[in-house]
Amino acid sequence: MLVNNRFIKFKFEKPNENLKLNHQNITNVLFYSEKNLLLSKGLSIEKNLEKFLKKIIENNLASICIVRSEKGIFLLINRKDHKSDLTNKYLEDLGGSIFNQTKSIGCSEVRIFEHDQYLNKQIALGILLSSYKFNNYKKNKSKDIIDIKNVTFICDEPKKHSQNIQEIKNIANGVFTARDLVWQPANILFPSSFANECKKLKKIGVKVTTYNEKQLEKLGMDALLAVGRGSRKDSQVVVMEWSGGKKETPPMAFIGKGVCFDSGGLSLKPPKSMEDMKWDMGGAATVTGLIETAALSKIKKNVIGVIGLVENMPDGDAQRPGDVVKSVSGQTIEVLNTDAEGRLVLADILSWTEKKFKPKFMIDLATLTGAMIVALGDIRAGLFSNNKDVSKAIFNAGEITGEKVWEMPMDDDYDQLIKTEIADMKNIGGPGAGSITAACFLKRHVEKTPWAHLDIAGVTWKNKSSPSVPYGGVGWGVKMLYQLIKQH
Repeated sequence: MLVNNRFIKFKFEKPNENLKLNHQNITNVLFYSEKNLLLSKGLSIEKNLEKFLKKIIENNLASICIVRSEKGIFLLINRKDHKSDLTNKYLEDLGGSIFNQTKSIGCSEVRIFEHDQYLNKQIALGILLSSYKFNNYKKNKSKDIIDIKNVTFICDEPKKHSQNIQEIKNIANGVFTARDLVWQPANILFPSSFANECKKLKKIGVKVTTYNEKQLEKLGMDALLAVGRGSRKDSQVVVMEWSGGKKETPPMAFIGKGVCFDSGGLSLKPPKSMEDMKWDMGGAATVTGLIETAALSKIKKNVIGVIGLVENMPDGDAQRPGDVVKSVSGQTIEVLNTDAEGRLVLADILSWTEKKFKPKFMIDLATLTGAMIVALGDIRAGLFSNNKDVSKAIFNAGEITGEKVWEMPMDDDYDQLIKTEIADMKNIGGPGAGSITAACFLKRHVEKTPWAHLDIAGVTWKNKSSPSVPYGGVGWGVKMLYQLIKQH
């Protein structure tokens, strides 16, 4: 958290006739399209060199070509040239490819010849996101990887370009925090240690309030507390408040599921399914990273993050299948499957947040159901909402940032599947539509506030790296929700 020391140094310089291209520790990045170098106004290279590179381009079929010569080290990239194709995601992946290819060459510096401000901003973000490394627990850390220390954009109006970089770093900071939290093992990151990480945000002006189990009992959070009864680690709720707007303006509320480890409780998961459950707090991680980005950017909006932190473990005091618990809303819940625990956590903090803060809208994030992975894989998150405007705003922000969502139905017929004889509702539906019935369950704990639920089970962790997302924790949702806050 607050990891500025990881960052690459970015510089922006005007084209210079005396610029030496043949430095053997610097990669020169040039874009081309349809076998022509994309040399913008004010950007030029020596004619003999241009002819040399064009010959290579004419004979090259790959999208990225590395050229080592006495004239310099060049990374020639076949880039789309239609604005509609130059999406944020495409440009961030381009930046990631530049970072990864430069490392493979063995250079520690990059020069990118591009004058477009929007392109450079997104390419820089992609370079930063690709540069993420989790500070793992290995005794002998790898020393043979060359880190890129400097990236220079050769462009016109360098001052205007440099103005974007601080916001880019703020976004990367939030994403890195979310990734760090998701990566941490459950013996290191549990409810109280997670809360301690959140308290670090006080340094940048965030008001952080933590609630312990005694306080949660007084607030009536029996559903949340029931999940953590089987763990030796006390459950907590953390509220993070960034007050950048007018005092009387209702905040935008973001709510995260923070199950720091999920064994399934007495409805025990198979061992193989437990291996990934250190990141069942992905929703809480995203909310924490988002608040950090908002605060670092000093955004002139009121934003709050509320996260419920628990462990779901199976001891003699753990809740049992068939137990009935009461939520903050006053409704009762028959717990038929203790592995459907995240919705119990969210039910209480959704109801409590709505009553206490009266927010403009609420968006919750949770690694909630395996059914969501079956439905959408690791490409999009599931979106459920009681409000068309909020739903549309989330969808649009996702299309812009590349953290995409897809809206799912919540018909009354699905809601009927969580009815039960002994209580107001049960915590599972079934046998099908598991993600939908989970969302219907959450909807019952929201009264009038515009609300959306994002099921991020498929997008929180990547088992295969992509250009701008290394293997592991993704930090999914920080970019998209920050965009949503800005455009709201």
